[in-house]
Amino acid sequence: MTTSESSMFLTKSENEFTKHLSDWKWRICNLYYITDKHGRKVKFIPNWAQEDIIENLWFFVVILKARQLGVTTLFSILYLDQILFNSYKSAAIIAHTDKDTKKIFEKIKFAWDNLPEELKNELGQPETQSVGELSFPNNSKIFVSRSTRGNSLQFLHISEFAKICAKYPDKAKEIVTGAINSVEQGNFVSIESTAEGKEGYFFDFCTEAQKSMLSKKKLSEMEFKFFFFPWWKEHSYRTKGDFTISKEDEAYFEKLEALHNIHLEDSQKRWYITKKKTQQDDMFSEFPSTPDEAFSSSVDGAYYSEQMKQVYKDQRIRNVPYDGRYNVNTVWDLGYNDTNVILFYQLVGNEIRFIDCYGNAGEGLGHYVNVIKERKYNYGVHYFPHDVEVHSLDAEGTSRRQTLIDLGMYNIRTIERTKDVNDDIEGVRKLFSRFYFDEKKCEPLIIACQNYKKEWDDRQGRWKDKPKHDKNSNWVDPLRILIKGAMQNMIDDKNNEQKMVSFFSELV
Repeated sequence: MTTSESSMFLTKSENEFTKHLSDWKWRICNLYYITDKHGRKVKFIPNWAQEDIIENLWFFVVILKARQLGVTTLFSILYLDQILFNSYKSAAIIAHTDKDTKKIFEKIKFAWDNLPEELKNELGQPETQSVGELSFPNNSKIFVSRSTRGNSLQFLHISEFAKICAKYPDKAKEIVTGAINSVEQGNFVSIESTAEGKEGYFFDFCTEAQKSMLSKKKLSEMEFKFFFFPWWKEHSYRTKGDFTISKEDEAYFEKLEALHNIHLEDSQKRWYITKKKTQQDDMFSEFPSTPDEAFSSSVDGAYYSEQMKQVYKDQRIRNVPYDGRYNVNTVWDLGYNDTNVILFYQLVGNEIRFIDCYGNAGEGLGHYVNVIKERKYNYGVHYFPHDVEVHSLDAEGTSRRQTLIDLGMYNIRTIERTKDVNDDIEGVRKLFSRFYFDEKKCEPLIIACQNYKKEWDDRQGRWKDKPKHDKNSNWVDPLRILIKGAMQNMIDDKNNEQKMVSFFSELV
């Protein structure tokens, strides 16, 4: 019997149902059930953010968002639907934690269990229902894990990828080089997360995708399309009642309207102010208004998160020009295979003004001396860590210090080896209120100050009491040299002795 003949024996509603089964958008919006925020069984009806994704879906997508917008729920249902109605397909969802792995798989299992029984019988009961995996008679499967297995995928979703990048960089690298590479061109990769500082694969993917969006670039099938879902577009993020707007909050709302044309109603302002009381420093990352705001938020485990928050609040990241009336001091973090960093700063009154910075790797000392000379600043003192006294990067047997002098560099001060890095970090924190950063020339330093953090102990599930050595530590370590150097050598500078004693008195 042909399909047209069999349809003669179906009711009108059954015919409509059969006709629509070939339309994945219809299936998504009509077949599946979820549990809502109140624990009730409800039919899945896409919200505004989910609708945006459905209508503008691309092969590779990266999604920066506010919390609780159901992005992972959408892809759980979408990818389940795709493997149910297509043979020989594999879908994987990578979760941030074991707890999230279980929760996401429960969503998928709930959606399957609550399909119409007749449809489930036609599709076939799962042949495998192991923990975290459903495998069906059409040789398609979907599984949820904290990492993917070594097989080819047609659908891959990565949940809270920024948090994976921040706490588990090795796992993030494995996901990028392994899981994402296992998805061939023409198939689908979706990545979603709240932000976690200006570093890591998620930040890089968002930055590149946003550039492509703004330039209206035509994307290839393996380039990421950017989505951003701010808190203020969510209708439920409103509340009633009396409230008081502080000057700080009022200035923030005025800035949103003036710079970004974001006009908020009173009910939205009430919600935001109330939510901020509990979220505090996490507000920008968990409920961002703009993409830039999301990535400017403090990073979990970061040493200078409170200090950088105050820097932004005080608007101490701006144009900070070179002032020829004052000497420029430099402070170094030596490296060869690692990054060699130079920070350029001026002491103006009680302000420490970072006007410039430079970093590179794989270069000899002569390269960096040329960098110093090319800047044409009037120099004061050049502060170096203790290892400037060991053999040169350029010539065996000659100290680096002597090599620098031979290259025409003077006023070199060597800083003693640190006894306790945490004491140094605390010293930097105390003087952070004096720091000013040039927005353009010191961008690497600014980013590093936001992302310099403790090392994560994967086995213990907690932060270690020591810094993580990475590109951020290379840029931030000179700050510890600056503090120690100014205190250690101020007695040698007779003309500025009293000024330096006053300036650094709060460290003593």
